[in-house]
Amino acid sequence: MDAIVTNGLTKMYNGRPVVHGLTLRIPVGCVYGFLGRNGAGKSTTTRMLTGMAFPDEGTATVLGDDCTQLSPETRARIAYIAEGHPVYKWMTVNHFLKFSRSFAQRWNHPLVEQILDYFQLSRTRKLGKLSKGQQAQVSLAAAIAPDPDLLILDDPTLGLDTVVRRDFLESLIQIIQRQGRTILFSSHILGDVERVADRIGILVDGILRVDAPTDQFKSSIRRIVLEFAGEPPPFPDCPGVVASRIVGHKREVIVAGLTEKHKAAMESLSPLSSEVMELNLEDAFIAYTRGSRPAMPLFHVQMASSPSTVKT
Repeated sequence: MDAIVTNGLTKMYNGRPVVHGLTLRIPVGCVYGFLGRNGAGKSTTTRMLTGMAFPDEGTATVLGDDCTQLSPETRARIAYIAEGHPVYKWMTVNHFLKFSRSFAQRWNHPLVEQILDYFQLSRTRKLGKLSKGQQAQVSLAAAIAPDPDLLILDDPTLGLDTVVRRDFLESLIQIIQRQGRTILFSSHILGDVERVADRIGILVDGILRVDAPTDQFKSSIRRIVLEFAGEPPPFPDCPGVVASRIVGHKREVIVAGLTEKHKAAMESLSPLSSEVMELNLEDAFIAYTRGSRPAMPLFHVQMASSPSTVKT
């Protein structure tokens, strides 16, 4: 069963497609890292999935419901944590949680108490007096208290320091480990995504260019560095070449899926030296989305019948 399915999902602003033809399938239990540079269309996509914006073309279903007509029962199964964790700062922690509970069809009070105790949050403190990290922790408690089947997190660790981010993610991992829970996790901090996501999608100018298991994407992207005595020659045209640039007497080439054709192309240039380097997720993401050729290749790996286990 799939938690989220989109088919040709498109949203226009001022005559320009911000999300263009998004076709995506996220099965139940998957932790999906949704990536893209600023303005790539991530937040617009999450707003459409939660019914806060309507698509101009295409369709999307969330937990089996059309995203434009989510029933109250389906909405009760979805938790959404917005970027910046907006809260009513004049409320105390207790007041905010009671207020949130009034909109919920179900509420896991022991879990809320467990989270507050874990983060050592005072129930009587006003939210405006809490740090950004503590406000994020309260938002997390309120979001998961209704025991949602789907969590949609829009850059939830933005603005948090390293220690708070790690605590937040460790708590998130414990929540994810409940069988059947699905998470769509958008973030600018690639290390966070790498730590929790078992599959990623990368939007480039509103178009989904990557849809693959996290480890498989990382292992497929390679940086080739060729050194020459003079000005580096152009790299031969090959399928899978994402970017190519000159740095001094070196040519750097980013390849998705290194093949024998790429190796033969390297040798045909007779470089003084050559090096093929592995990249972490952040470097692979930057290489794939910066300085790309006009015909950027699609990196897609067919979704398995059941998702991988959550990374810890």
